[in-house]
Amino acid sequence: MPETNRIEFKRELSEGLEKEVVAFLNYREGGIIYIGIDKEGKIVGVQDADGDQLKIKDRLKNNIRPSALGLFDIVSEERDGKEILKIIVASGSEKPYHLKKYGMSEKGCFIRLGSAAEPMSQKLIEELFASRTRNSIGKIKAHRQDLNFEQLHIYYQEKQKPLNKQFRKNLELTTTDGDLNYAAYLLADENNLSVKVAKYKGDTRVDLMESNEYGYCSLVKATKSVLDKISLENRTITQITQKERKEHRLWNAIALREAIINAFVHNDYTREIAPKFEIFNDRIEITSAGSLPDGLSKNEFFEGFSIPRNKELMRIYKDLDLVEQLGSGIPRILESYSKECFRFSDNFLRMIFPAADEVYRETPQVTPQVTPQVTPQVRDLLNVFKGEESRTELQKSLGLVDRKNFRINYLNPALEEGLVELTIPDKPKSSKQKYRLTEKGRKARQE
Repeated sequence: MPETNRIEFKRELSEGLEKEVVAFLNYREGGIIYIGIDKEGKIVGVQDADGDQLKIKDRLKNNIRPSALGLFDIVSEERDGKEILKIIVASGSEKPYHLKKYGMSEKGCFIRLGSAAEPMSQKLIEELFASRTRNSIGKIKAHRQDLNFEQLHIYYQEKQKPLNKQFRKNLELTTTDGDLNYAAYLLADENNLSVKVAKYKGDTRVDLMESNEYGYCSLVKATKSVLDKISLENRTITQITQKERKEHRLWNAIALREAIINAFVHNDYTREIAPKFEIFNDRIEITSAGSLPDGLSKNEFFEGFSIPRNKELMRIYKDLDLVEQLGSGIPRILESYSKECFRFSDNFLRMIFPAADEVYRETPQVTPQVTPQVTPQVRDLLNVFKGEESRTELQKSLGLVDRKNFRINYLNPALEEGLVELTIPDKPKSSKQKYRLTEKGRKARQE
């Protein structure tokens, strides 16, 4: 893999890192910087991945202006038995980004040209500054300044990331004048934002069955409430034939979660319009305000290029593990649904996912079995659980060597039956992933 316009290699953490990040922030497609790979593409690795991650985050936070928080991710990867760091940089909406030390000058502003970071001309600097997005939730002063953030404190505490007294400033919830901004208003315990989940009896909006309202609270709480509500609506369909029993959900659960979070994070709140969620008998529609960000084409959108509309929300949602990696949401949705499920307009983005069956079937053709069908392999798997177990631990307990056999015949059927669940459901491929029995699994083991 050679260096390209979107890929930069660095053998080690060096002084020029901020310059490269600035160049990608100013580039319309963003980019990726690998630490621990030399210019020839040879994997050399890093000695202290955790320590380097902290150093990088601190340097990018303190040495780049405007703030780049929420516009980059730092993740570790293992290649050829060595650990490397991957810095994912999104294209920013407040160009030109520059090195704090040199200000908005040719010495401080860079842009990606080919496989190198090149100084910007003064003319380009002035043009970008003149067109800088000013209407953002981070720059708008909240009309209320008597805001409380108990809910936000609780969510951070749950992730073992307690907020200190400077959290308002650290999370960029204040304007340059020190007032609470609109992002703070959205994340406060009380606000006037109403998020609705509507259910219709048929395929049109004529016959409203149910209207649920989540809101007037922290946007994080509203997001979690919508996720829970739609998860309940995403029922399991069971098909039993002479040969096998198959189960699947109305909608792919992973894609649906990504779409919901995407709608919250990228919604244009400057219009004071909340994302909307509508369930019909044949589909679910998820609508967020705002068209594609300036400079982002449809093809780039589908390929996962990211220009976060609300970098303050993106940063907090990442802190709380609601967002995994920048630019990963749309490609993950496309693993289950086609590009035709997306509708673009000048003012809105709508995602339409067809249901695998009628959502409100009055007389189900198949009656789900109360007691799940448990194969001998799954039964063996259930019996070795002592608590939360890793894949390696489970295989060892079962005496299995073949990882593929374990997943196909043991783990996947147990997950599909709802007998076993992930301890980190938001990050299925996490290196820290473990598995545990569900209540259904514990009952099945006793039978």
